[in-house]
Amino acid sequence: MSTVVDLRAEPLDLPLSEPFEISLGVQREAANVLVTVETETGTKGYGEGSPLPPVTGETREAALATARTAEEVVEGRSVGDYRRIVDEVRSTFPGMVSATFAVETALLDAFCRERDIALSELFGGTPSPVETDMTIPIVDPETAGKRAGRAVERGYSHLKIKTGNDVDEDVARVAAIREAAPDADLKVDANQGWTPKETASFAERVAERGIDLELIEQPVPASDVAGLADTRRRLDVPIAADETVFTPQDAVRVVREEAADVINVKLGKSGPLAVADIAAIAEGAGLDLMVGCMLESSIGIHASAHVVSGIGSFSYVDLDGNRLLAEDVVESSDGPIHEISGPGHGVTPDR
Repeated sequence: MSTVVDLRAEPLDLPLSEPFEISLGVQREAANVLVTVETETGTKGYGEGSPLPPVTGETREAALATARTAEEVVEGRSVGDYRRIVDEVRSTFPGMVSATFAVETALLDAFCRERDIALSELFGGTPSPVETDMTIPIVDPETAGKRAGRAVERGYSHLKIKTGNDVDEDVARVAAIREAAPDADLKVDANQGWTPKETASFAERVAERGIDLELIEQPVPASDVAGLADTRRRLDVPIAADETVFTPQDAVRVVREEAADVINVKLGKSGPLAVADIAAIAEGAGLDLMVGCMLESSIGIHASAHVVSGIGSFSYVDLDGNRLLAEDVVESSDGPIHEISGPGHGVTPDR
């Protein structure tokens, strides 16, 4: 395999079609990072990170600085040694998950493009269509119902509802969405906004309205693994760990403490290679797998879809980040199906 001769990192500003509010704040644009790796053959690989301080702990400026400094680790190395390079990058820059995700994806993309294989093949399978849900942010019930109705009209049969600010308002939002989309499967994501007691109250009140939920995602703070386990014991609704799990070691802790029924992996938290390790831990422990995303363009979303297609054992897919953008980096559809292809993750941004 050829060596890496250049690594470039640049800002990638992606305005959203509408403001996106979760319990951790409101976003009007995705201030992302684009990394391009080039090998001596002229092959280019692309990676993207979407830093969000309340989740990833990074500002965009810090992620850019990290990615640019990573050239000292990456340049001059054989792209075929991607696993060793990724391990070194992540150990050199601990906690800088968005920056290292972008670098890792660019390396894997370049490796696959040189070999003319799809990224999914590194994870065990050929590319296949991946169906995502659509997320309804924290908005008033009337607006939530309208957004849900539009999503169903566009072909979405799975909806994810952001909650976690106020239980009364959250219940009303879920009820409005159920009325507007009576046949859709519903997931709820509190983004660490509740206590175990509030989660139980929410679940009870939703059930009293005859509304079934597929799962409740990360209801309590990420560091409160005991609270997550307590919530799981209180409820019949499956509980998913998201921000609690960044590393395989985190996944092992969740399994040992019986803290969740589902682990939500994100490439933006862990990177493709560690996501595969976390998936293996979850499968071995009998937990369901979910994949999520940040507000990423088709670069990050298609990279995630390739991992889903390759591993093939995900029960829940939440890869709608690029569907929330005013404009993607490439032309993309508006529906629930991601049609992915190679080589690599198959996305060459129009810059």
